[in-house]
Amino acid sequence: MARAGRAMTSAARDAGANLLLAAAIGSAWLAIHIGCIFLWEWRVQTAPIAVALIVAQTWLSTGLFIIAHDCMHGSFGPRWPRLNTLVGTLCLAAYAGLSYRVLYPKHHAHHRAPGTEDDPDFHPTEPRRAWPWFVRFFTGYYTHAQILRITAAAIVYMLLGVSLLNIVAFWAVPALLALGQLFVFGTYLPHRHEDAAFVDGHHARSNGWSPLASLLTCFHFGAYHHEHHLSPHMPWWQLPRVRARSQAQR
Repeated sequence: MARAGRAMTSAARDAGANLLLAAAIGSAWLAIHIGCIFLWEWRVQTAPIAVALIVAQTWLSTGLFIIAHDCMHGSFGPRWPRLNTLVGTLCLAAYAGLSYRVLYPKHHAHHRAPGTEDDPDFHPTEPRRAWPWFVRFFTGYYTHAQILRITAAAIVYMLLGVSLLNIVAFWAVPALLALGQLFVFGTYLPHRHEDAAFVDGHHARSNGWSPLASLLTCFHFGAYHHEHHLSPHMPWWQLPRVRARSQAQR
């Protein structure tokens, strides 16, 4: 009974931390999205600020995907599957009109057979070259329904008086840059074949970057990618702790 009580307390604590972090990331993303799309006026002197906002929105868009990714593993709201589905659906829709229902089975297929022909995130005939791999990765997740959802949202925005330039600059560009960020740091570099063999059947590598660099590049899914495959139930912010525990037990 005591062990079950501790597990419940830990699950509630993790869910609380996940909610706070998701609220911070989501609120910042929404503030830039709404504020810039509806209110931004282009001037030469404010161009550097626009670039900084696009970079920030790119990182926050990556964060939305990572939150949805945790939801797919049930680690966002342990013991609350409906919360995982709701939050994951909202994050993916806001990020780029993606479908949680479509991505969920594909991501779990990746974990069942990482780095093999059955892995939808892997290029079995081009395990080292980035561009062919990226094309396969992109076309594997693209759907016509996604484009229709994005187009419908853009039309609604324009009917409300929003300029197409603002939509492209502060939604489309950050979403595309975040896609590249997720692919390079969260898929290609961790699962790329190199001369040195992988340490186990997860076919995943972690890099030696600092926690700050890891956070900025892909919310710890580059520097701690092998740890994620070893403990997929752990939320993104706990991955450094997974490595620390592993090293302490050696």
